[in-house]
Amino acid sequence: MKTYLVGGAVRDALLGLPPGDRDWVVVGATQADMEARGFRAVGRDFPVFLHPHTQEEYALARTERKSGRGYRGFVVDADRSVTLEQDLQRRDFTINAIAQTEDGMLVDPYGGARDIQARVLRHVGPAFCEDPLRVLRAARFMARLAPLGFTVAPQTLALMRQMAASGELSALVPERVWQELRRALAAAQPSAFLRTLHDTGALAQVLPEVDALYGVPQRAQFHPEIDTGVHQELVCDMAARLAPGDDLIGFAALTHDLGKALTPAELLPRHIGHEQAGLGPLQALCQRLKVPAEHRELAMMACREHLNVHRLAELRDATVHDLLARCDGFRKPARIAQLALVCECDMRGRAGSAEDDYPQGRELVRLHAAACAVSARDLAQQGLSGPQIGQALRRARIAAIAQARAANHRA
Repeated sequence: MKTYLVGGAVRDALLGLPPGDRDWVVVGATQADMEARGFRAVGRDFPVFLHPHTQEEYALARTERKSGRGYRGFVVDADRSVTLEQDLQRRDFTINAIAQTEDGMLVDPYGGARDIQARVLRHVGPAFCEDPLRVLRAARFMARLAPLGFTVAPQTLALMRQMAASGELSALVPERVWQELRRALAAAQPSAFLRTLHDTGALAQVLPEVDALYGVPQRAQFHPEIDTGVHQELVCDMAARLAPGDDLIGFAALTHDLGKALTPAELLPRHIGHEQAGLGPLQALCQRLKVPAEHRELAMMACREHLNVHRLAELRDATVHDLLARCDGFRKPARIAQLALVCECDMRGRAGSAEDDYPQGRELVRLHAAACAVSARDLAQQGLSGPQIGQALRRARIAAIAQARAANHRA
């Protein structure tokens, strides 16, 4: 019975990245052996155990054989005769197929350390194409590793194109697609996720609403990058910069412009009404991927309101109030700062605009704070009740917004 550190912990150490969770593989043991040593079995699809003291995961070395469609269509063999090299061979990428002995020696039969030096994401072997989830994993790894100079090996890209063309991606369950998407949006360069999937034909299958943005022109005076798909990449990267690790902001940034794919050809490159047009495809995407309610609600707000926030200075005081109310900003005040941040990502996610100021965001938050300072309790003490309070509260909040604007102008 031998134990090896494997996977991300070894990879990240070689990349000089902060250590994350540690995973271990055990060679020459059975489930009975592990349980006799106090390990607790937790694996549903294959034998995984928690260490009795550290609670780290230990998995028996195993092989996998394709038996059906999808990422669960495998027969697993975790016999004690399975070797370390056989276990590493079933892994997705060479940089994830490196093991480390207890005394620190590397076991690297597939050249992962060499690929880390060369900054290449490469599949381990032909079995890569048996699991459609690996297409998304490759793109998600690129969202994390592209800032370090990584590219996808040409042979791996070719396999990903074959897998996308085969229709295998349709077997992916929505929860797994969403899991990979939100992890990519929380990474340093989400554009690499989108670009990798788009270039392999996979984006059209898993996120057709986003893929449809590529090739759609915008007015160059507002969008020097012209292509809406490129703009979307820039917005996602700006979200990763302004809200690092926040997939909530990232998802709203990703989906704010979906309506531009529906603009009639005769109107291009103008996109009149794209905010409202985008709500339908956004709703469809959220339903298909079973997106959490919090993500869906912020995304719908950003899609509907981003142009209103951009032209905040032109809005009447009552219109500003009604925008805040539509976003439920008085019951859920954190939403307004989130909306302002998504809108800033949109405005700065344009060629040449990355360092621009976005005073509209700060102003929206400031006016929201002024309106929130008005208390319904104070109005009730004035003898108002029922619908009277609601009407008076709206008037008082609009007055507070007007006062805050006037004070800002005087300053």
